[in-house]
Amino acid sequence: MTAKRSAAGRGRGSAGAPGQAGEQDVFVERGDVRIAVTDLGGAGRTLILLHGLAGSARELLPTGRALRDSFRVVLIDQRGHGRSTRRPEDLSREAFVDDLVDVIETVSQDRPVVLVGQSMGAHTAFLAAAARPDLVDRLVLLEGHAAGGEPASAAAELGAFFSTWPAPFADTAAARAFLGESRLADAWIADLETTAEGVRPRFDPDIMERTIRAVHVPRWDEWQGLEVPVLAVFAEHGMFSSEQRDELRRRRPQTECAVLRGGTHDAHLDAFEEWVAALRAYLLH
Repeated sequence: MTAKRSAAGRGRGSAGAPGQAGEQDVFVERGDVRIAVTDLGGAGRTLILLHGLAGSARELLPTGRALRDSFRVVLIDQRGHGRSTRRPEDLSREAFVDDLVDVIETVSQDRPVVLVGQSMGAHTAFLAAAARPDLVDRLVLLEGHAAGGEPASAAAELGAFFSTWPAPFADTAAARAFLGESRLADAWIADLETTAEGVRPRFDPDIMERTIRAVHVPRWDEWQGLEVPVLAVFAEHGMFSSEQRDELRRRRPQTECAVLRGGTHDAHLDAFEEWVAALRAYLLH
């Protein structure tokens, strides 16, 4: 599918945060789906960052800004998230991969890119690298896995959790009172969208449930067939056990692994310095 690129001005004002000089928002049009892209600029190879479920590109801005001295950094709001189309009909893994491929072909100037993804974003990234190794130079996965295999009830439970949010919230103070104090809550609150009724998250619970259900399907064939170099990064207090981490290397022995001493599944938020150091160590040395 041919993608169309449309400019959306400088900075990230539409996401509720001021941009910095040299940063540009654009949209890549794919049929009835619009993918929001933030180009942070920078020098060097193109590096694309992909957020996890119920997140957005906004939470990866600090990571991107920390790396743009060495890379041209691009962030994507995946379909159903952020400023991209909120309620796309197709939520298959293939649709997410096709979005990413179109973005790569739009921004990469015919050169392979570095893909970095967290959680669901890591899943999208490795499937894209498996499908189109010609477009990917190397791959970094933060708290991502190929196993799937979560109980069938897990996706429904996650959707039910998001459905308990009393959204729209009256204001950010009400959102804080409900979501509590954590780095993840900070990210959700910072990304709230202002509406006539109050502020609301940039995702819908049923879309999150359908999206994660597809992520729970095992994708070992794609994992074992990956041709590009891969670093799998996990947090000591993250989602995956040591046995699950080891399984990635057992099934693909050339995979490099790193375990962050701090942080949780959202280590890009709560173990930021260690996360960026791991990225730099792998990508620049």
